[in-house]
Amino acid sequence: MSSSTAASGRQSITEAAPLSLRAREPRVPADRLVAEMVPPPRFDSVRFDTYVPDPQQPSQTEAVSVLSTFAAGLGGAHPAGGGHGKRRWFARKPAAPTGPRGVYLDGGYGVGKTHLLASLWHATPAAPGQKAFGTFVELTNLVGALGFQETVRTLSGHRLLCIDEFELDDPGDTVLVSTLLGKLVDAGVALAATSNTLPGKLGEGRFAAVDFLREIQGLSARFRPLRIDGEDYRHRGLPAAPAPYSDEQVTRAAYATEGASLDDFPGLLEHLSRVHPSRYGALTDGVRAVCLTDVAPVPDQSTALRLVVLADRLYDREVPVLASGLPFDRLFSEEMLNGGYRKKYFRAISRLTALARDAKGLVAQ
Repeated sequence: MSSSTAASGRQSITEAAPLSLRAREPRVPADRLVAEMVPPPRFDSVRFDTYVPDPQQPSQTEAVSVLSTFAAGLGGAHPAGGGHGKRRWFARKPAAPTGPRGVYLDGGYGVGKTHLLASLWHATPAAPGQKAFGTFVELTNLVGALGFQETVRTLSGHRLLCIDEFELDDPGDTVLVSTLLGKLVDAGVALAATSNTLPGKLGEGRFAAVDFLREIQGLSARFRPLRIDGEDYRHRGLPAAPAPYSDEQVTRAAYATEGASLDDFPGLLEHLSRVHPSRYGALTDGVRAVCLTDVAPVPDQSTALRLVVLADRLYDREVPVLASGLPFDRLFSEEMLNGGYRKKYFRAISRLTALARDAKGLVAQ
C-alpha cells in the first residue's frame, strides 16, 4: 500500500488526529478552583438511596443512616449569621463547638466512601455556593491559589465542607490543614471527610508524625470516625481487568474515537512533571477517552504520586483509558506498594482498572 493510500485510509477513520495530553499546558484561574468545588461528574446523580450496601457489611448501612441524619441537621440559618464569610453587624458570635463538627468516613478503597460523601453534599439543604466538595489535594491547591486568609474568608460562609481522600503527605500540609479546618469549625462550618486512615493515625508511614502529634490530635478531634468495611465494589462480581492491547489497536482506536487523546506513557509521565497537579482536571477538559501506548513501570515515587492524581481526575470524569504495554496492576514496584503511600497506589490501580474496563468498547472486534 502506498503512503498516500495509507494516509487516505487513516483520514477515512476520522477527520482529525487524536488530541495529545502532552501538548496541553492549561492555566486555571483561582475563581475556577472555587466554582468547581462540587462533586465530580461521576457523582452528579448519586444519592443515599442509590448506594447499595453490601448485606454482609452492616457498617455500610449504618453509614447511610448516620450521614442522612447529619445532613438533615445542617438546615436552617448559618451559625455565623451570614454567607460568604461575612457576618451580620449585630449577629451573635457562634458558640464554640462542644464536640465533633464533622464525620470522618474511614475504610479501604472501593467501599463507596466518595459515593456517600457526594450523597451527603447533595442531601445538605443549602445552595451550591454554601457547600463545597473537593479532594484534599484540591483544598491545599486552593490555599496556594487564594492565600490562607482568603481561603478562610471564602469558605467560612459555607454550611458544609466535604474533603475526599483526606491524606497528610508532609508536615507543611499537616499544620496548614489543621489550622484551616480549626478556623472553619470556629466559623460554624460542618466538616465531612473520607480517607483510608483513621484521623488519629494521619501521617503514619509518611513522615515523623510524632513531631506533629499535637496538630494531628487536634485535627482528629474535629471528626466523629465512621468505619466502613467491605471489599472494593469495582471488583465485586466483575470480570478481571482486560489485558493490554497492542500499540496498533490503541492507535487505531484513538483515531476512530472522537475526542480521544493519544500519548506514549513515558512521555506523558514526563509532561506531568511540568504541570501542577491542580491543573490535571483542566488537562483532561473535553477528552472523551485516553489512549496510551507503551505503559511501563513508574520509575520513581514523585512520578507515581503525580500519576495517582491524574488517575483520580480521569476516574472522576469517567474517561475510559485504553492502553498497550504492561497491565495497570504492574505500574508500581513492590517497594511502593509496601510503603507509606501504598493506599494511594492501590486506589490508582483500582480506578485505572475500572476505566480500562470502560474502554473495551473502543477496540474494534
